[in-house]
Amino acid sequence: MENQPTSAVERRLAELGLELPEVAAPVAAYVPALVSGNLVHTSGQLPFIKGELPVTGKVGAGVDPAAAKELAATCAVNALAAVKSVIGDLDRITRIVKVVGFVSSDPAFTGQPGVINGASELLGSVFGEAGAHARSAVGVAVLPLDSPVEVELVAEFS
Repeated sequence: MENQPTSAVERRLAELGLELPEVAAPVAAYVPALVSGNLVHTSGQLPFIKGELPVTGKVGAGVDPAAAKELAATCAVNALAAVKSVIGDLDRITRIVKVVGFVSSDPAFTGQPGVINGASELLGSVFGEAGAHARSAVGVAVLPLDSPVEVELVAEFS
């Protein structure tokens, strides 16, 4: 691994075979993450891997729900990278407060919660009880760059 994990959270990600990426450059007029008090709010994170979307399209019509669930986990990792960019050390996170997931869905697809479980389960695996969070999983007509999923989160830190 070229970047050695510097925190317990990053070591746990490495145990899961994951590494924090560089924070994706915004595709419009916003910042990737913003601190307000003791909360970090991330912007919606797409499932970029090395700057590319591995899959595009609608879940339930061309994008398999299981693949979309994996993409939601990638979005969560990207959100953690955004959090790290503003607080410096992911070990400062004391709780994942809220996750909002968007699923670009075929009109007949109703499995949005199962897709966003990819993000929720990853956060639980990394943070344990502190990863339990409130959540919304929303089906939408289309997402930026024709991404199948987008995830944002709110994390509390000390």
